[in-house]
Amino acid sequence: MPDLLLELFSEEIPARMQAKAADDLRRMVTDKLIAEGLVYEGAKAFATPRRLALTVHGIPARQPDLKTERRGPKVGAPDAAVQGFLKATGLKSLDEAKIQRDPKGDFYIGLIEKPGRDAIDVLAEILPVIIRTFPWPKSMRWGARSGKPGSLNWVRPLHAITATFGPETEEPDVVKFEVDGIESGQTTYGHRFLAPAPISVRRFEDYEAKLLAAKVVLDPERRKDAILTDAKQLAFAQSFELVEDQNLLDEVAGLVEWPVVLMGSFEPEFLKTPDEVIRATIRNNQKCFVVRDPKTGKLASKFILVANIEATDGGKTIIAGNERVIRARLSDAKFFYETDLKTKLEGRLPKFDQIVFHEKLGTQAERIKRIERLAAEIAPLVGADVAKATRAAHLAKADLLTEVVGEFPEVQGLMGKYYALAQGEDASVAAACEEHYKPQGPADRVPTDPVSVVVALADKIDTLVGFWAIDEKPTGSKDPYALRRAALGVIRLIAENALRLSLIKVAGSALAGLSVKPADASKLPSDLLAFFADRLKVQLREQGARHDLVDAVFALGGQDDLLMIVRRVEALGKFLDSDDGKNLLAGTKRASNILSIEEKKDKRSFDGAPDAALYSLAEEKALAKAIGEVKAEASAAVAKEDFAAAMSAMAKLRPPVDAFFDKVRVNDDDPKVRENRLKLLNEIRSATRAVADFSKIQD
Repeated sequence: MPDLLLELFSEEIPARMQAKAADDLRRMVTDKLIAEGLVYEGAKAFATPRRLALTVHGIPARQPDLKTERRGPKVGAPDAAVQGFLKATGLKSLDEAKIQRDPKGDFYIGLIEKPGRDAIDVLAEILPVIIRTFPWPKSMRWGARSGKPGSLNWVRPLHAITATFGPETEEPDVVKFEVDGIESGQTTYGHRFLAPAPISVRRFEDYEAKLLAAKVVLDPERRKDAILTDAKQLAFAQSFELVEDQNLLDEVAGLVEWPVVLMGSFEPEFLKTPDEVIRATIRNNQKCFVVRDPKTGKLASKFILVANIEATDGGKTIIAGNERVIRARLSDAKFFYETDLKTKLEGRLPKFDQIVFHEKLGTQAERIKRIERLAAEIAPLVGADVAKATRAAHLAKADLLTEVVGEFPEVQGLMGKYYALAQGEDASVAAACEEHYKPQGPADRVPTDPVSVVVALADKIDTLVGFWAIDEKPTGSKDPYALRRAALGVIRLIAENALRLSLIKVAGSALAGLSVKPADASKLPSDLLAFFADRLKVQLREQGARHDLVDAVFALGGQDDLLMIVRRVEALGKFLDSDDGKNLLAGTKRASNILSIEEKKDKRSFDGAPDAALYSLAEEKALAKAIGEVKAEASAAVAKEDFAAAMSAMAKLRPPVDAFFDKVRVNDDDPKVRENRLKLLNEIRSATRAVADFSKIQD
């Protein structure tokens, strides 16, 4: 079957847009093909700085013919209705229609046949529409046509369109169409400097090979592999080790069509600046990689750059140009760092009095005082030194006002650690300056030093309580203050450090430190706890655990110790994976369903202890006895926080519950017996609530 080759050749496409653009092109073309009945075998898209390309394999040469039936008017309907039916179906007379019998009468049925079109004609129709409606984040118009209505918007000036279609064994045809004066053809261009002459191409294999000969590596993954391999080898050849950076690799691969890896150097004196600052300087300003000495683990005074050309001088001029820029940038960074060291962190804090954190939550200085206060309250609960925790909370935000962080925001916190150590602060205080932002995502490390944990919790809880107090909660997909991330951070800090905290009490303490109070302050901690429950469910779902168990545990009320909730959920999950757990869940839900029906019917609940004198069957007595024993045993185990033992106790209910439902008729003819048995069912529900609300658990 025929294949499609499509290339959109333009000026340089920003690297950050290339991957999505390639995916959008593949998706838009293949979706249209499917909609037109052209089911293809495979498709792959590519991007280089100057082109988007797509190959679609195994497209049928022609659309299938379509046959559809259209129901018309009843037999004997007015002539106007009949004529309208004939016109809509293309039938010449009613003789060409079928008659279909229906309970409502006999109806005319018209068979409409729509012959399929050649696939190349369909492509010539859909491709211009796709090009004109392409979803670039930013686009532009250019040239003489730019002022005319309907002129093309593209990310950069579009110069040529290659579009061919045909089977592998034959010469392909050009898919002929025109977009904004650019006619499709089969001519493309290679590397801007190394092979600028036009190239005539036929199909994808021919196209890819000719581009490679013209110094263009079409596949971005091949470019990444080439850059990474050459960079590692170049570093190894000089006894260094490449500091890998996937995001930088992705970006650099989008800047070159013919990657040439080179190594430059800078003066060793710059290595007195922290490694992270050197790396950020070289990365952000010149898109270059750094290398380190594997013996010391410290950066070397070398860097690796990726050029887009094979220079006649072996790259000496390119290296020299990059060295000149990097030397100037490192000189600035060194100056910033040395200037920062002249002022202690504490000396920067008064400036926070003039910096507003949020118009309703006060200045950054007020927020720092709240975090200090909250850290002092949390520290004893975590086993951290109160003085160190308070000192760390006092200094943690100070590096935001330094020159280095102003230039490179991504090193905030980290520079706070360096400056704290330089001024002689305790190691735990310095570590907390860096780690109080963590964890910032599911893959980020969770701090373990008690002082860091305290300040991280205080920072995040103050943020959550503050924005809850001013009713700036996340809505739908909008979360401008990253409150969901903050809540997940609190959950991970507590769970992974096995901390025992009452979230309601801590949230209440944070609320007490706010100058602004919500209209109903008493509801805020419980509302915030519900938000934590939702975040915990998200985390458990991502870990492959059953998130409905969180609802079952939270439904018991008064559950604000996240560590105990997590452990109870884990124990409950293991229990429900066993046969005893599954059967007890089924029995409990059966009891709840019966109770719900009967309570609705009688418009009353069946609370209260059953009357033992009304038990007439052995199964009733056995169940009542088991419930009493299990409830006491499970409650005692929960009180000791031994949730595995509580689940083992629950398992003892399974045999008497099964026997009860097998032998006992709940809705007995005697109203007193019926009521007593319904109360016994309520006891089953009550007993299981010692560990969880089973009604919240999904089957």
